[in-house]
Amino acid sequence: MTLDEIKVVGIAGAGTMGASMAQIFAQYGYTVIIYDAFEAGLERGKHLVEINQASLVEAGDITAEQSAEIKTKLSFTGDINGLKDCDIIVESVLERLDVKQDFWVKAEAVVSPDCILATNTSGLSINKIFANCKDKTRACGMHWFNPPHIVPLIEVINNDETKQEIADTVYQLSLKIGKKPIYVKKDALGFIGNRIQAAILREAVYIVEQGIGDYKDVDGAMKYGLGFRYACLGPCEVVDQGGLDVHHHIATYLWEDLSDAKYPSGEFEAIYQAGNYGVKTGKGFYDYSGDKADKAIEARDAMYLAMAKCNPTGVGEKHGYEN
Repeated sequence: MTLDEIKVVGIAGAGTMGASMAQIFAQYGYTVIIYDAFEAGLERGKHLVEINQASLVEAGDITAEQSAEIKTKLSFTGDINGLKDCDIIVESVLERLDVKQDFWVKAEAVVSPDCILATNTSGLSINKIFANCKDKTRACGMHWFNPPHIVPLIEVINNDETKQEIADTVYQLSLKIGKKPIYVKKDALGFIGNRIQAAILREAVYIVEQGIGDYKDVDGAMKYGLGFRYACLGPCEVVDQGGLDVHHHIATYLWEDLSDAKYPSGEFEAIYQAGNYGVKTGKGFYDYSGDKADKAIEARDAMYLAMAKCNPTGVGEKHGYEN
């Protein structure tokens, strides 16, 4: 399956990620079939499409006419056989290995031998997800970041048997829909983005537990310092700019003082065990009671959209800088 041969995209899972991904493909002219095994999931997906489209129109990113055209390219089904004519399927079902494995066994039996199989897992093993499939050479990871209609990164991950031309097609498809893909060169838990994110979270929690700062201080350091840099340059680029000799010297005394915890503990674990999962439950590290949750999501998306419009890396490219 080549890039030019892809006309119909299947999305498995009509949740937050699936509904958003479907709209992006439709925006770029693809016919999209959204599958969910549960009627409630399909209804939620339709609702999410309406919300996302309304916010994009309100922000001026698309016109009302363009939104109407996008929605004509979307169809919903609760029958897995509805995916039979897809040229690629991007799966975003429940983040559980057994659920994903079960879906792919069923989907592989329905689609054509040329259909590309891509999983949007956040960090489960690509090898294990496709372990029960007959043809693993056409399967790979295609990991999007939430919210996918705003965040540009997509990670393309091979399993041990993925044909490189399949990964290359998924990479090129990502570029075609306006994303910034990277290759993950081996099937490692968490891939690249989430490994870095997990390392940051581990140290953030440790800083609070050690009394060095509170959660607001930690988030402030990231938003107004590191995050400001990292919106333009990656950590290796930042070190090159600041001087590898300087950062090497800092590493000689600082690394040994950083957290090397192997499992969540302390206050982080206590918050989790109390059932406080963040915005979705009304409380996490911060309080989201009442209408604070909706306002937090609205503010997040507005800030992400503002950042996307700034396009700092695009500015760098105009100045001849490209890494």
